Amino acid sequence: METIYDWVTVAIFAGLIVLFLQRSVGPARDSLWQYLGASVALAVLNQVGNAAVEQGNLVYHAVAAGGIAAVLAFIYVVLKPFTDFRD
Repeated sequence: METIYDWVTVAIFAGLIVLFLQRSVGPARDSLWQYLGASVALAVLNQVGNAAVEQGNLVYHAVAAGGIAAVLAFIYVVLKPFTDFRD
């Protein structure tokens, strides 16, 4: 936990875990593969971000930041964490 990418990706992953646990007690809405895809993408983007910090490479920073934004968009659009609080 040395770079900003470590903290951001772990925080998003923790949110994914909470969402998965919340959804696992109700009716099935999501597939486990959707959570796996987002988690693996976060792990890869964390490594890219850490390499960007070590090398000072702006392209890696752009890829990591854009990828994290894409994962957040995927979570919002596909997993829909803010719908149906009544379930």
